[in-house]
Amino acid sequence: MSEDGAANKAPGEGGRLLSWAFRHLAGPAEGVHGAVQGGSAEAREAWKRDLAERKRYTREQRERRRAAREADRKG
Repeated sequence: MSEDGAANKAPGEGGRLLSWAFRHLAGPAEGVHGAVQGGSAEAREAWKRDLAERKRYTREQRERRRAAREADRKG
């Protein structure tokens, strides 16, 4: 599927789909202040709160499913 004038790619570099994904989904690799450090302190704290809330919700769902299974065994 080579076209005239197409640049040769090294093996393992990826195809069109991978290139599109990196361009559109990965975002800028550099040049964004605070990107590597995670942004502002408020953003990091909000992320930590959100993560804790998600873990709590998952834990509660697991406990509910376990309780339902035990109730089915006993009943």
